[in-house]
Amino acid sequence: MREAAFVRQNKEKWIVFEKAINLGSNTNPDELANGYIQLTNDLAYAQTYYAESKTLLYLNGLASQAHQKIYKNKKESSNRILDFWLTEFPLFFKQYHKTLGSAFLIFIVASIIGSLSALNDATFVRLILGDAYVNETLNNIADGDPAAIYKGGSEIGSFLGITINNIRVAFLAFSFGVITSIGTGYILFSNGIMLGAFITFFYTKDVFFEANKQIWLHGTIEISVIIIAGCAGLIMGNSILFPKTYSRRTSFMKGAKDGLKVVVSTIPFFIIAGFIEGFITRYTDMPNWLAFLIICSSLFLIIYYYLAYPIILNKKHERQLHTVTGKP
Repeated sequence: MREAAFVRQNKEKWIVFEKAINLGSNTNPDELANGYIQLTNDLAYAQTYYAESKTLLYLNGLASQAHQKIYKNKKESSNRILDFWLTEFPLFFKQYHKTLGSAFLIFIVASIIGSLSALNDATFVRLILGDAYVNETLNNIADGDPAAIYKGGSEIGSFLGITINNIRVAFLAFSFGVITSIGTGYILFSNGIMLGAFITFFYTKDVFFEANKQIWLHGTIEISVIIIAGCAGLIMGNSILFPKTYSRRTSFMKGAKDGLKVVVSTIPFFIIAGFIEGFITRYTDMPNWLAFLIICSSLFLIIYYYLAYPIILNKKHERQLHTVTGKP
């Protein structure tokens, strides 16, 4: 590519980035980091093909300025952890909404397959959930309390055990992305099959409403966040399969970092789900209105934080950026 064409192709991006680094704390750190990666890629290209050119001098200067801003003069906020969940992560996650949609689609398709399999084969549930669990649940149904399995153990013990196990499943869904998106897809698919068979099992025993009222108290957040953790695994897996303009190694490192950030964001939600399952789900005689209030509130929390809030925050950030760059 000729130098003039290279400049025409990238100069708008460089100008926006140069102005963005002057925003300081008002600019999303992830956008700065991603812009810096693109800038260093352009710098490496210019060093190879346009040695001793004015373009190379400009990019060298801009890279030095960006490095100074992003790394050497970086001041950590005293509320760094809070800032991560309230600002940094939502701004970052908007770009992966389509990946989240893919994870959701895999899970839903698997759930439908699990449900249809359980409807057409009475032994399928035992194959998926195990004889011990099915037999205990059948005894609970016979006793008129289909969700009694959630009453076992102490409240604190159940809370800790459930939370740790849920976080383990999330990191498993993420880590399987190391073997590309197929690995994470398998985790999502197997968990979807399990959920479909599990829910349908109660339907076949005519206790669908009673059981689901209790299951989704904690399950709304728990299942949603497993899908989100699957999204994290797909991010890492896709970075291997589709490196785009990056080298495969650089793409994987970026995908692993982004995916891990998504998994970390789920930890508070798994704690909430564990708390509900350990302390609240066991009260199977709670009023229907209260159960539905908890379920709907949980669903709203997930949808708002992972879908609506990132869109709102990014639009606000774009308006700030347009003010600085002078774009309409």
